[in-house]
Amino acid sequence: MRIRYAAKTDVGMKRTHNEDYFSLMEDEQLFIVADGMGGHSSGEVASRLAAETVSEFYQRTKDEEATWPYKMDRNRSYVENRLVCGIKLANYKIYEAASKDIRFKGMGTTLVTALVHGSKIYVAHVGDSRAYHINNGKITQITRDHSLLEDYKDAKADMTEEEERNFPHKNVITRALGMRDAVEVDITSQEVDDGDIF
Repeated sequence: MRIRYAAKTDVGMKRTHNEDYFSLMEDEQLFIVADGMGGHSSGEVASRLAAETVSEFYQRTKDEEATWPYKMDRNRSYVENRLVCGIKLANYKIYEAASKDIRFKGMGTTLVTALVHGSKIYVAHVGDSRAYHINNGKITQITRDHSLLEDYKDAKADMTEEEERNFPHKNVITRALGMRDAVEVDITSQEVDDGDIF
């Protein structure tokens, strides 16, 4: 399978500094995007630490005999466990750094990753950074935001579009790296078809 990829980050028009970070591991076909939490201290530090920790974990675990900091989940494949473990480790490193240094107190980041393995793509994420799939002109959101709004929509399935528009805390996220010492990572996979865009 031939893969083409590109990455770019931009500070945008609201902030004076960029809190986003990305990493591309060509040899592993692993792509990482981290978005430091705006309004929190050192979001740019957290996003960089997240991407670098996952990348370093992948470098160290090329050898299948390497020791992992977390147990494997028997309900997941080796590929899924490796990706989730790298993200959990990143979460712990951010949490630990924020606990030890007052300058980093409260820092955090969202993270979305895509790993191409064989004929499949594995997408793992924490927070509200999204992954989309474009195929035959149709765009589909792969990830589900870890936000107060999405949690509320789950609890109230009959929520109207007007209620959603007027929801007072749309941008409050319920899960991110660095918020706690442990984190739950969502992961999904699907077959990759010729011409797919992610």
